[in-house]
Amino acid sequence: MLNLSKNRINHKIDPNKLESFGATRKYKSQKVLKKLLNFSILLFAVILFIPWTQNIRAKGYVTTLTPGQRPQTIQSVIPGRIEKWFVTEGDYVAKGDTILFISEIKGEYFDPNLVERTDTQIKAKELSVKSYMEKVKALDNQIDALINIRKLKTQQSQNYVKQALLAIQSDSANVQNAENDFVISERQLKRTETLYEEGLKSLTDLEKAKMKVQKTKAKRIEAENKLLTSRNKLINAKVDLESIESLYRDKLSKAESTKFTALSNMYDAEGQVTKMQIQYMNYSMRTGLYYITAPQNGYITQAIKTGIGETIKAGDKILSIMPADHQLAVTMYVEPMDLPLMKVGEDVRIVFDGWPAIVFSGWPGVSHGTFGGRVVAIDNFISENGKYRVLIAEHESEDHHWPDLIKIGAGVKAFALLEDVPIWYELWRNINGFPPNFYQGKTKETKKNK
Repeated sequence: MLNLSKNRINHKIDPNKLESFGATRKYKSQKVLKKLLNFSILLFAVILFIPWTQNIRAKGYVTTLTPGQRPQTIQSVIPGRIEKWFVTEGDYVAKGDTILFISEIKGEYFDPNLVERTDTQIKAKELSVKSYMEKVKALDNQIDALINIRKLKTQQSQNYVKQALLAIQSDSANVQNAENDFVISERQLKRTETLYEEGLKSLTDLEKAKMKVQKTKAKRIEAENKLLTSRNKLINAKVDLESIESLYRDKLSKAESTKFTALSNMYDAEGQVTKMQIQYMNYSMRTGLYYITAPQNGYITQAIKTGIGETIKAGDKILSIMPADHQLAVTMYVEPMDLPLMKVGEDVRIVFDGWPAIVFSGWPGVSHGTFGGRVVAIDNFISENGKYRVLIAEHESEDHHWPDLIKIGAGVKAFALLEDVPIWYELWRNINGFPPNFYQGKTKETKKNK
């Protein structure tokens, strides 16, 4: 009965005597519902205290650990025309194997004997350098000879000067003697004249005295002339000494100028030889660049330039190659808010596209089909998609290694594992929009030790 009315009849009817009415009264739904609610509340309370591993979810793709192991394109260093292909797409090539041959398209390199002719020019120019060196040596010898001759001529002129000085001294003495003789002869003439007037000397003695005066006077004049001649010789010797210095200075300057001109020509020739040697090496290296070879062991994936006779520019992409030896890694992109929680060495669980997996992000131990990894590098600059790139390598201590059939470029989902917290705390954190807990490895070890 619904008992909607206030007029009750429960006291007038005995429910136990009416079988159908009693059946409706004796139901157990309230007890079952009560037990179910109690059990659900208890179960929910227990679940709230179950440990939950906080994590950061991100998507990415498979790549290689080092840049040198990633797919690359092969370019031509020089422009040319494709003449012959030696490989096809999908072929395996070893390092140094020839991939294709190109021919020259620039007019200045058409000569097939360009390298040999350049080598001949270099040898001719080297002989020119050698001749200039010999000329410089000859000029050095000439300069040395001029220096020696100048030294000897200078010594000779200096000796002439000394001789002239000595001659002047000697002539000066002779002039002085002649002057003395002349003075004495004049005195004797005066005494002779006095004695002649007194009759003590004869006319002959007087005439002899006069003749003696004339002789001494002539000797004095001769001595003076000789002195002047010696002085002129001194002046001439000094002039010769100065002229020798000037003459050989001019000769040495001219020889040194010729020497420096030869040195300048020699240096210019050496510069031309060096320039031609550089050209020779460039031509030799360019000849080797006609054959484009594989930079490392790998597989030819795609030919970008095809056909025979097609021209290519320097730096144009010709084909792509996938290195054969590589170590797989995963690139994932995390939000800027989650970046401070990432650190090198952080454990990460990975799900590869194409591999079945049962994932419980909060309980990584219960998950199946995931693979372990660790963070090896974190970018410090944001990417074009507004996230930060994180590089993940395979975890060395994992029992389940990454599948060998994984291809580079395949998509992945990654879960960076953080701190273990109760479920109630994780729900409360998500409701309030707080970030996951951040901790360091040393702090975790310290907590375990405590």
